[in-house]
Amino acid sequence: MSGLIAVGAGIAVLAGLGAGIGIGIATSKATEAIARQPEAKDDITRILLLGSALAEATAIYGFVIAVLIILFLK
Repeated sequence: MSGLIAVGAGIAVLAGLGAGIGIGIATSKATEAIARQPEAKDDITRILLLGSALAEATAIYGFVIAVLIILFLK
């Protein structure tokens, strides 16, 4: 049973992988956009930060679920 708990927690932590990839892609696209239109830097940065915060929240939720699985299903 404890092996299945570890597998479940590992799967929950995989949310961080998707968030990292998403933030990396968003940052590269924002850098390209700023290079093309430097006058829109403030707007692009604002949208990038909002998107990164939402993606990072997804990773944190996955981590919290993994910790809860480990703590309460032991």
